[in-house]
Amino acid sequence: MKFLSVDGGFYKFISRFWDILKLNFCWLFFSLPLVTVGAATVAVYSVTNKMVDEKEGYICREFWKAFKSNLKQGIPLGLILAGLIYVIWFSFSNYKALDSALLMVGGIVVAFFTVLGFIYAFPLSARYENTLLATIRNSMLISARFLGKTIFLIIILAVEFYLFLWISVSYINLFVLLFGPACFMFTISGIAMRCFRELEKIEGMVSNPEVLEAEREEQNM
Repeated sequence: MKFLSVDGGFYKFISRFWDILKLNFCWLFFSLPLVTVGAATVAVYSVTNKMVDEKEGYICREFWKAFKSNLKQGIPLGLILAGLIYVIWFSFSNYKALDSALLMVGGIVVAFFTVLGFIYAFPLSARYENTLLATIRNSMLISARFLGKTIFLIIILAVEFYLFLWISVSYINLFVLLFGPACFMFTISGIAMRCFRELEKIEGMVSNPEVLEAEREEQNM
């Protein structure tokens, strides 16, 4: 049966599931020092961006290469996000105790701009060379430019989150831990790459270093 063959849907599903599982393990292991979570996340997106186009190589090797090259950018990006998440958590956890509606409103505003500023920031950092602030700013601009796709992405992530929440309650938390984070990132890459490719078609809008390097190699042949 073609469905069960090497080129069939079942084999591709199992292969992709195994790839995400390996990638998630790499992310967990290299995030253990905590301060390196940002760099590990950028490294995951370096792989998932390629997985969307089915151009990934050896998963662990690709991850390690991207992790080393993104330490400088990934670590501060992760720390900034962690700081913003703490601000959001503090606002929603303490507005009742402090009887401060302003604190709750502030938390909502921070949460809104955090989503816009970081939903594409890590895949952007994985695909393009840019400064830290420019990466966050570009994530906001892409979120606004492709608002429909961004809203659709948030809905898909919410569905996945509740699905994983149901699995963790009904079955086992270990599955969610070993598969969930990389699955979310793969989903984000799926939408992000559509946006990136549209922008790359506009001359002078963005330049993908990998594409530029390939063009240079072709010219030198």
